Amino acid sequence: MRRVNKDTKVRIGLTLNGRKVSAETEPRMLLSDFLRHALGATGTHVGCEHGVCGCCTVQLDGAAVRSCLTLAMQAEGREVRTVESLGSADGKLNKLQQAFQNNHALQCGFCTPGILMSFSDYLSRNPTPSEAELREVLSGHICRCTGYAGIMAALKEAVGIG
Repeated sequence: MRRVNKDTKVRIGLTLNGRKVSAETEPRMLLSDFLRHALGATGTHVGCEHGVCGCCTVQLDGAAVRSCLTLAMQAEGREVRTVESLGSADGKLNKLQQAFQNNHALQCGFCTPGILMSFSDYLSRNPTPSEAELREVLSGHICRCTGYAGIMAALKEAVGIG
């Protein structure tokens, strides 16, 4: 990473959801704020700003990360995927999103993008997890609406567990 004065704006480039983009940022701007305010990827939500709630989870080079704990400059030259990348171009939901819809796994929807990004990463590496493994990954997310029953039902549907 390049060294810059804390007051200097820098232009960084990255690949966002398969498209090369660039914008100016202050060196201390968080990736969550950069995505939302500089690049318009408003599906990335900011909850606790401490990395606890998981709402801001995106994928950086394929790995789920908390964008509120990542500086925008750390994404320079890298691939960032947000929840906007999950559905198809024609608006069709992917398997995980469809399972969430089928099981009423979202209410206010604030936590949903982070959960979807965490599980799209996790399930790409472990497509046949146990219920205990699903619960372990889900424990990194806070949902204040659903009580988690619908979310667990959706995750189990998505991976084919009864």
